[in-house]
Amino acid sequence: MTERDRIALDLADESLRGRVVDLRGRGLDPVRVAAGVRRTPPTDAGDGVGEGGSDRGPVVDCPRPRAVHGYVGFVRPSMSIRVRTALAAAARSRGGEAPQDEALADVRDQLADVTVPEPPDLAGPRERLAGTDDAVDRIRERVAALRGRVQAGREAGRDVSGLEAELAEATRELSERETERAAAREAVERAERLAREGRDARERRRRLEDRRANLQRRARAHLVDRVRGEYEDALVAVPGGPAEAERLDDPFAVEGVTAALAVGRVAEFRAPVVLACDRFASAQAAAEWLDAAVIRV
Repeated sequence: MTERDRIALDLADESLRGRVVDLRGRGLDPVRVAAGVRRTPPTDAGDGVGEGGSDRGPVVDCPRPRAVHGYVGFVRPSMSIRVRTALAAAARSRGGEAPQDEALADVRDQLADVTVPEPPDLAGPRERLAGTDDAVDRIRERVAALRGRVQAGREAGRDVSGLEAELAEATRELSERETERAAAREAVERAERLAREGRDARERRRRLEDRRANLQRRARAHLVDRVRGEYEDALVAVPGGPAEAERLDDPFAVEGVTAALAVGRVAEFRAPVVLACDRFASAQAAAEWLDAAVIRV
């Protein structure tokens, strides 16, 4: 038995070992068994969590699943899969590579380095600047008026000491308000600079995400082309699958269980496949057909 065929499954009252484990009749929730294989919390998102399932599934000791397991490692009725994506993952499970891999890794690294700052508060600094502008204009007019009155008083020979004191106070206040306005303007300029940097970062991230998506599509197409023939051969061999005459119309538009089993036959699994469907005479027959360890639920 190879490492990938090793399954150790601990139930409440029994431990099971081997390449094939049949759990039918034990009342176990298939979703939780699959979660045990994947070492993830069970989810009912599209998995059809069985009513009355226990909160905890069995403890499954097995090799860590490859990515393809997330697509076709848990085969159950009414499932749906993205066949091309799953098939690309199947090709990857066998060491398949795509010409776009290096560029894709580079784009992912660049995306990881992109930091998009939170949008700064522009309204607050702009309101403060507008307020200081009004204050400066108002006090400047007052200073100009006082200077005129002081000048007129001096020319008329009147005592202007009171006006001079008032002018000095207004001038001091004007200086303070101008300082506040300069600080408010700097705050606005800083906020606007941060906003520009944020826009630039978001735009850079968007361009990189677009490039990543494009590379992923091309890499997926390349990988699918490599194994498409094997997948189509597997389709007609799936127990209960489409007949030979039906298969070539659109091999990517077959129902979920058949597609999952065909992709699974192309893939190389490391962790056991969890089967909750009646396509095989026995769990052993499923393991032999898939060439993988199997947990039948």
